[in-house]
Amino acid sequence: MTREALRVGMLRLGTRRSKLALAQSGLVARAVTESTGRQVELVEITTYGDVSKEALTQIGGTGVFVNALRDALLDNRVDFAVHSLKDLPTAEPADLVLAAVPEREDVRDVLVARDQLKFADLPTGARVGTGAPRRAAQLRLLRQDLEIVAVRGNVDTRIGYVTKGELDAVVLAYAGLNRLGRIGEASDYFDPNVLLPAPGQGALAVECRAADGELVGQLATLNHEPTRAAVKAERALLSSLEAGCSAPVGGYAIASASELQLTGTVTEAGTSGVPRSIRMSATGSPQEAERLGRELAARMLAEGAAGLMGKQR
Repeated sequence: MTREALRVGMLRLGTRRSKLALAQSGLVARAVTESTGRQVELVEITTYGDVSKEALTQIGGTGVFVNALRDALLDNRVDFAVHSLKDLPTAEPADLVLAAVPEREDVRDVLVARDQLKFADLPTGARVGTGAPRRAAQLRLLRQDLEIVAVRGNVDTRIGYVTKGELDAVVLAYAGLNRLGRIGEASDYFDPNVLLPAPGQGALAVECRAADGELVGQLATLNHEPTRAAVKAERALLSSLEAGCSAPVGGYAIASASELQLTGTVTEAGTSGVPRSIRMSATGSPQEAERLGRELAARMLAEGAAGLMGKQR
């Protein structure tokens, strides 16, 4: 195939079938076409995480929304795939490459509550839904008087629990609501320094086969280096804590051209009282993002982070 044929040939983008995944993949598809001139076809793929009704902690969490897309890449059924970066396992397959991390969306978590209530105004005993152990643990730390309810499902399903009166509120990611054009339904916004987001939250991952050098170069035009440095530090923190996406770990980095600031937290999950929590920060160079994440994790483990995650060290 000639270089010109490769440039103008149709690309197959592997995506999950949910409304949010399709919206995110559509954003990337348009950016790829604008950057390369190549048309992009969305190929919908069902992952295990999409069909399982079990809690993420029961099905393992790590990779459940990703593995089927990676299999499609390795089988040459798609040319590249788009993932929510927070769902991406920290171990990268040898035959695949993270070609681009586009500029990150707002990292905050938001509240969608009945009567447009703010978090501080939720009554004692209010039922608040979330599918993330990280959110659940940190919400319990903020307010022990709430009942935190584990929920699964897409955005429609989760907000539906509130509109039907089954829950008083749910906590979701700003990025997802905004990409669906529904951010106006949020009743409150959590400062990321108060409710620390998941490592990689708000960022997308564009992955393709490592052997497709031409495509790797074309997709790299979508990369946003400050975002990539930030999520590299966050993922190094997560990996070094030996924690997956279903662990009660928060990590948030902000990178500029010369400095990267990383904050991490581990909050005890499943406790009925005030959860124990460890929160630490580190500052360094964006070029040393991975080292910064590893070193912060080591400090947190030295202070007992493993025990808060239910691990023995």
